[in-house]
Amino acid sequence: MTRTFTIAAAVTAAVVAIIGFSSFYTVHQTQLALVLQVGEPREVVSTPGLHVKLPWPFQNVLYLDKRVLVLDLPAEEVIAQDRKRLVVDAYARWRITDPLRFYQSLTDEDVANVRLQPILGSNVRRILGSQTFAAVLSGERAKLMVDIRNGMNAEAKGFGIQVVDVRIRHADLPQQNSDAIYRRMTQERVREANEYRAQGEQISQEIRSKADRDATVIVAEATRQAEITRGQGDAEKKIISAETLKEILHQTKIL
Repeated sequence: MTRTFTIAAAVTAAVVAIIGFSSFYTVHQTQLALVLQVGEPREVVSTPGLHVKLPWPFQNVLYLDKRVLVLDLPAEEVIAQDRKRLVVDAYARWRITDPLRFYQSLTDEDVANVRLQPILGSNVRRILGSQTFAAVLSGERAKLMVDIRNGMNAEAKGFGIQVVDVRIRHADLPQQNSDAIYRRMTQERVREANEYRAQGEQISQEIRSKADRDATVIVAEATRQAEITRGQGDAEKKIISAETLKEILHQTKIL
């Protein structure tokens, strides 16, 4: 009898302890708490600290993160307005603003990511697809990201969330296009180098030809001047010789 009473008392104490402990729950400062009763929401708690509810199994608590959450979009191909193909890697940042509506429409964060990912993808394709490749890579990208964010908020307004930001990590050409562009750029640079080389050779030839012409003219002029000077020297030599001879003959007659 005593043993049976002891066991019963122990079981009762354990049940009371379980019920007592399950009647308390703690909300962290980064969390929102949704008190559920048989799966139906009964209370939204956003104040951090210790709170009381009906013990399990009458009520249980679903915790939601009230911080800004990140939604990644797998890289996908987008066709721009000018028919160029882009591989876009983007992500969105969102947060829960209405816990009750969020629970009723999306249940939890995993389901939210599954539902929001195609919304992000469709808005990325729609907004970037209306722009040229150059516009996507220019300073207009910031405005495009705002347009994508606004488009997401318009589609997700019944989910109890707010998309606070959308970012495009990369927007590049597909690998095969990049390879083709690289080859085309290489060929263009080779062509330009050949043109510069040909122009340089032509200029060099013109300089050499001009130098040869100038040298011929200078040599001819120098030769002409030398002949003139030599002729003048010979003439003066003859004059001097004649005068000298004349002077000698004159001196001879006097003697």
